[in-house]
Amino acid sequence: MPDDTTTVSGLRRAVEAFVDERDWRQFHTPKNLAMSLAIEAAELMEHFQWLSVDESIDRGRDPARRSQIADEIADVCCYLLSLVNALDLDLSEAVRAKLVKNADKYPAEKFRGRSE
Repeated sequence: MPDDTTTVSGLRRAVEAFVDERDWRQFHTPKNLAMSLAIEAAELMEHFQWLSVDESIDRGRDPARRSQIADEIADVCCYLLSLVNALDLDLSEAVRAKLVKNADKYPAEKFRGRSE
């Protein structure tokens, strides 16, 4: 299932099927999913905690650690997709709408190469 052939809806259905096979939908409330998403994001951050910028880049490229990092990223994505499913949101529409807002808030000609 490479990125260039996988759709968001396909991933949503896969996560939904996984949840339904285990009868977990009863636990997948927006509150629980948002909390789980934050917890998994924190577990991802642990892989880079206390590292310099260069060390964090090296850590992300380290073959011995990539699998663990990928697992945490996948956990974040699965909980995000579960939250989208629970709220019946269209993730693509939400991302596109947010990009429009951010383009207005941070015009490229004013913010190019700046982090503030």
